[in-house]
Amino acid sequence: MERENKLASRVLDCAFTVHKNLGPGLLESAYQMAMEAELFENSIPYIS
Repeated sequence: MERENKLASRVLDCAFTVHKNLGPGLLESAYQMAMEAELFENSIPYIS
């Protein structure tokens, strides 16, 4: 359970970073691309 909590925290940190940098009002595709880049930079595997 602790492992999952740490991963969830890291993913949320990435999401907050994306939102802080891009702000509100963009298309979902812009946030998706930024989130994928942020996950990649933080070595968090994902499937797009």
